[in-house]
Amino acid sequence: EAEEDCHSDLVRTDDNEGPGEANLQAELQMFRAQWMFELAPGMSSSGLETLPCKSSSRGPGVKSVDTKGKQELAKEEKAKELFLKAVEQEQNGALYEAIKFYRLAMQLVPDIEFKITYTRSPDGEGVGKRCAEDSEEDSKMADLLTDFQQQLTLQESSVKLCQPELDVSQTHISVLPLEVLMYIFRWVVSSDLDLRSLEQLSLVCRGFYICARDPEIWHQVCLKIWGRSCNKLVPYTSWREMFLERPRVRFDGVYISKTTYIRQGEQSLDGFYRAWHQVEYYRYLRFFPDGQVMMLTTPEDPQSIVPRLRTKNTRTDAILLGHYRLSQETDNQTKVFAVIMKKKEEKPIDYHKYRYFRRVPVQETDHSFHVGLQLCSSGRQRFNKLVWIHHSCHITYKSTGETAVTTFDIDKMYTPLFFARVKSFTAFSEKPL
Repeated sequence: EAEEDCHSDLVRTDDNEGPGEANLQAELQMFRAQWMFELAPGMSSSGLETLPCKSSSRGPGVKSVDTKGKQELAKEEKAKELFLKAVEQEQNGALYEAIKFYRLAMQLVPDIEFKITYTRSPDGEGVGKRCAEDSEEDSKMADLLTDFQQQLTLQESSVKLCQPELDVSQTHISVLPLEVLMYIFRWVVSSDLDLRSLEQLSLVCRGFYICARDPEIWHQVCLKIWGRSCNKLVPYTSWREMFLERPRVRFDGVYISKTTYIRQGEQSLDGFYRAWHQVEYYRYLRFFPDGQVMMLTTPEDPQSIVPRLRTKNTRTDAILLGHYRLSQETDNQTKVFAVIMKKKEEKPIDYHKYRYFRRVPVQETDHSFHVGLQLCSSGRQRFNKLVWIHHSCHITYKSTGETAVTTFDIDKMYTPLFFARVKSFTAFSEKPL
């Protein structure tokens, strides 16, 4: 009705007034019509744009604007405004307020979530701007080590790695000098190179994070693993990156393989059937940071064997001890070569008890096994798979010094060994790094 009155007034103005005064009256009537439309019941007061009434020479035949369609449009605009305000409250952590705005928005338009784009917010600044600010802040926080060092430097003139959050009567760890704290961190890494515990310690506070990224600690770790071959940092940017990216064997667990095969048994006395036996056995490989390795082949399951492999001073007689080295050849594949042998018996055999051994002396021999494995990654874990590439037995006669070599064929009986982490291996520290 307001727009129809506006139209009739404009027609009368065109007949009686001059051109300049007619334009002024037309703008005035347009403003009145828009104002009356916004004050109508059910309309939004959020600055909705309305179609201005235009003067036409065609007279009263012009169609009026569909009021119902405008009401739906205004309702959708109000729902968008409430929904974006709910998004803002949720991002600020006010979940209870956000739920209220979400509910009001969905009462107006149930499917408002699918009709809205998150490129603006009710205050006109836009959610996109806030997201852009967050991305800029994330880029600033990319290098946490530099950022934490700057924060600690700006806080106090005398830099402290940490400070108590609450007042305590006991002596706080922040009182300790930096040298003592670094010595504690070396005990955490320990001679077993428990870098997982070092990373967990870095989560305590910013100061501990800085200590856990000390280049000297990671340099010594790399020297323990690769020896003199890691005297150059190139192509890595830090010693920690070298430890994470360069192929290596893992020390906080055991490499295990399970082999199963069918063996034919003896024929029965009546000859009607022949037994078949399913044989299962395991191979275990445990590496140590000092270059030593243990190998055990046994039918016992890991639950009973793994606790015995925690230290090199185990009493299991079937364990083979030796040394290993890492080799990266021209094919860019990292291989592990090991020479292992059975532990020497403490009590020598008394051959004088038997007449046969007095007449025919037994030649003393040394048995050693040469093992070659290729280091691979499988699944989400890194360096967790060892594939057999070589296995041979070397028998050396002490009297003549000759060595007989027997090479075994690598077939399906040599199944790959997969790494299994054992928490108890790094539960204690025997000595610092």
